[in-house]
Amino acid sequence: MSFPVSYPTFVPKKIFIQYLDDYVSYFNISPMFQRTVESAEYNEVSKRWIVKARNASSGEVEKYCAKFLVVATGETTNPYTPEVEGLNTFPGEVLHSTQYKSGKEFKNKNVLVVKSGNSGVEIALDLANHDAKTSIIFRSPAHFLSREMVYLGLTMLKYFPVSLVDFLMLMLSKLVYGDLTKYGITRPTKGPFFMKVKYGKYPVVDVGEPYSSNFYYSVLYLSNIQLNFVLPAEILQIKGNDILFKNGKLHPFDDIIFCTGFKRSTNLWLKGDEYLLSEDGLPKPIYPNHWKGKNGLYCVGLSRRGLYGSNVDSQIVANDIKFTM
Repeated sequence: MSFPVSYPTFVPKKIFIQYLDDYVSYFNISPMFQRTVESAEYNEVSKRWIVKARNASSGEVEKYCAKFLVVATGETTNPYTPEVEGLNTFPGEVLHSTQYKSGKEFKNKNVLVVKSGNSGVEIALDLANHDAKTSIIFRSPAHFLSREMVYLGLTMLKYFPVSLVDFLMLMLSKLVYGDLTKYGITRPTKGPFFMKVKYGKYPVVDVGEPYSSNFYYSVLYLSNIQLNFVLPAEILQIKGNDILFKNGKLHPFDDIIFCTGFKRSTNLWLKGDEYLLSEDGLPKPIYPNHWKGKNGLYCVGLSRRGLYGSNVDSQIVANDIKFTM
């Protein structure tokens, strides 16, 4: 079910949610919400997967049996906040990016944004636009692409090898965003799409108007949004409001926002699978053979290829189940 032709190229959240509601209605699907899977285990006697899920509304544990089990829990499941020495001594507010709503409450505060992925960069921009004294840690090299570059790259990947697409994306990125080393930011040695496929690391995507390089002019020109500094360092220790970095520098902050990603919890509830998924919840088999396990076990949306990968996985898995039945 493709997006309607009236939809914009870059679909905003509200419209996407409407699309999901329409999808459910069109295909007469009955999602069971507010369930948490506690265990899924293959029964050798019945040749069925036994899934136990807790109903958050009633508190009851429900049992489901099926010949096939598709793990579609996604790459971003459980918010992850790293353990930092002395974090419990920090008197200010400590948030994960999933808890962040608006920069209004942080006006005139010294705020540290930890990690520089898309969430970190967008939150840093929002904080600075609300007059927070914002600092962001760029711990590792990062690619910067506009939405149009990403769209072009994904389209080209259908016809050209990753190496060629990455070469062109790097040229465009350097042309639009220039030299970032003056801000303490370097680019990875590998290209943006290679990094995404190999390591699951997304490039930082510019959310500005087409070709306006909004990120470059709003964030990297620090005076425009009163961004204090970009810290190319890691946190070593926290002592009250003071944060000590591994480069030996000490800075005071009022609040900390961790944009440190997610961990997958599949290993906690999926029992008996030693072939398909690893401890970190991602497929062991190499793409494009990553989607099928044993005993009717499949996975969808774990290929590190975004919605496009989920689309491809879904069709392959559905067709394989149909053939098997």
